Amino acid sequence: MSTHDIVLHIHDNAAPAVLATLIGVEGHSYRKPGAAMLFFAGGTLGSLSPGCLESDLALRTQEVWERGLPELVEYDMLSPDDFSWGEAVGCGGKIKVILEPVRGELRRLLEEIYVRMAAGESLMLLREAAAARYRYTVETFGAEQQSFSNQRSARGSCLVKKGRSQLPGTSVAAGPSLELFNTLFVPKPRLVIFGGGLDSRPVADLAAKSGFRIAVADWREGSLQHEFPGAERVICSPSEAAARLRITPEDYVLICSHQSQRDRKFLESLVPVSPRYIGIIGSKARIALLLEGLEPPASLHAPVGLSIGAEGPEEIAVSIVAEIIQIRRAGSRELPKGVESVESSRYLSGSRAEQTNGSIQGVASAVARGVTRERRAQ
Repeated sequence: MSTHDIVLHIHDNAAPAVLATLIGVEGHSYRKPGAAMLFFAGGTLGSLSPGCLESDLALRTQEVWERGLPELVEYDMLSPDDFSWGEAVGCGGKIKVILEPVRGELRRLLEEIYVRMAAGESLMLLREAAAARYRYTVETFGAEQQSFSNQRSARGSCLVKKGRSQLPGTSVAAGPSLELFNTLFVPKPRLVIFGGGLDSRPVADLAAKSGFRIAVADWREGSLQHEFPGAERVICSPSEAAARLRITPEDYVLICSHQSQRDRKFLESLVPVSPRYIGIIGSKARIALLLEGLEPPASLHAPVGLSIGAEGPEEIAVSIVAEIIQIRRAGSRELPKGVESVESSRYLSGSRAEQTNGSIQGVASAVARGVTRERRAQ
């Protein structure tokens, strides 16, 4: 669940809501700092853990809303002696979460952020301590700002009070020593699919669930009769598709019309744009013919997808979307297949035998005598 979905809900619903943001991690954690979720009457959006912390956080949201003040909640699972808590979470780390009532200035700015994101802007929500609450401002986040901090800590001590549940979480009352942090809001990345055949649908479905906007282009009107819920659809010639869809260097593109000449024309129109990712479905022999006489773009992945021995449209969709996610998270257009940019991303939460701080993980089912279980299929 992306921040886009959170601000969309806030924009469309005026009911009370509380925003929860993960602002600090020591040791291992299911999510990284900056992850956010929204609590509201009747449901939630997003997640901060595999489901272990959410119920406790939900119990705190009513008081946070009524007080109208932010609250810091800390969960400490570093102790190797607390086996029951460790197995419940499977993290073995220390986690800090800020709960903020979505009202007043925060609500106004989040609604504004949604509108500006819809126009393609990337934005940063900044917080400054103002007595017992935050003062919020919004700044444009330019493409050149690749490095930023999701978290800033204020100096001074915090007033700690006893947690209100059976879980080992402590609440820190809002005050002059509020933890300062920023939240980045970026539009959903876009996957452009050239070719609206039956094998495109599983890719579009999975990519949409993974946080991508979907656009589909085809010269055959009948091909777009297949359902692509929420997708942008364009019917035009292959040479016009890139311009009609306004493809940019930030887009991800999949070529799968299975018509070599038209795929070639569309690919030629992409070369000057240099999208972040270009994938082509097809055999090595077909792709060699498709690329004949053309300098392959640096971001080209052909054959497309990670090598997981996939069979059938659904499994092939998994390999394709996994590769796109890998490129997205790596921040590189030329990451070789199977190479992880972040070493810890190769493991499920709790699946390492030992943490960097030396604490043993708590999920016994994921650790068997120090042998780790890798997430990626081989």
